[in-house]
Amino acid sequence: MRIIIDAMGGDNAPGEIVKGAVRAHRELGVSVTLVGRAEEVRACLEREGAAEEADAIEIVDAREVVTMEDDPSTATRRKKDSSMTVALNLLRDGKGDAVVSAGSTGALLTGATLIVKRIRGIRRAAMAPVLPAGEHGIMLIDCGANVECTAEYLLQFAYMGSFYAKKMMGCDNPRVGLLNVGTEDNKGGDLQHAAFALLRQAHEEGRINFVGNVEGTGVFAGAADVVVTDGFTGNVLLKATEGTIKFLMNSLKGVFYKSTKNKLAAAVLKNDLKEMKKSMDVNEVGGTAFVGISRPVIKAHGASDAACIFSAVRQAIAFVDAGVIGDIERNIEYMKLKTES
Repeated sequence: MRIIIDAMGGDNAPGEIVKGAVRAHRELGVSVTLVGRAEEVRACLEREGAAEEADAIEIVDAREVVTMEDDPSTATRRKKDSSMTVALNLLRDGKGDAVVSAGSTGALLTGATLIVKRIRGIRRAAMAPVLPAGEHGIMLIDCGANVECTAEYLLQFAYMGSFYAKKMMGCDNPRVGLLNVGTEDNKGGDLQHAAFALLRQAHEEGRINFVGNVEGTGVFAGAADVVVTDGFTGNVLLKATEGTIKFLMNSLKGVFYKSTKNKLAAAVLKNDLKEMKKSMDVNEVGGTAFVGISRPVIKAHGASDAACIFSAVRQAIAFVDAGVIGDIERNIEYMKLKTES
């Protein structure tokens, strides 16, 4: 298997990106293609003692870089020699099995849609992070790719999220919930009402396990394995969750440093606290899959270090092996409105 990595994407490129890629090759046995300014990438490989591993670690030169200042909707079209654009072209042309990038989220999603293309019949690709909760985690779909949605989009998100949760999260019969302002069937606006009807119909046909509406308080209480929503609402929930986790961890740290007695308690709980922090660490997850794209594309965190890139590559390998895209392709006829052929 070969994973294509945007070596120039992210705040810590190319050093941490290359370091994570080298670790992934050595520990996971995967071949990698590093796309970026060849001389910079090669210098990073030399620092990692990997300059002689050319068969498994390939460099593809790309002179431009997509930055956070670039317009996401046009970046990959204007910068045709950017590391991100070249990486996506390589994936489209079958020169690798997946792409990992820590670059601009909007540009990567637009580029993946225009270059790699969506799965035929899928209206919109979705960002689907797995939140740290419960035994398997909770998938939130969408979390920002589609600010405005139709009921059909949400129906497709539910199917795609269900396939992903089954194959990638280990949920035998994933429970799908619709994020709403209440659990009653009649809650929400026009979008939620229309989506609820479609999801219930899919449930009655035995195609997804729809458990109804889920309130924000129910997301982390385990009310569903897959939480479906529009990208605007999903992004607000995701960012609020990230901020809350940081606040709580900092507050907990302040409590343990408050007195000698508390410091002793912290020493006793040190290993448990490390495990708790690890379970909430973005570096452990690695990235977010763009579900609905015809080939695997993984968006790593913009501030990714080597550990995060390693985890993103590991996630990409699992995504390829899981066959989620094939599941979506085989079920596309059920994921469109009945009025369409």
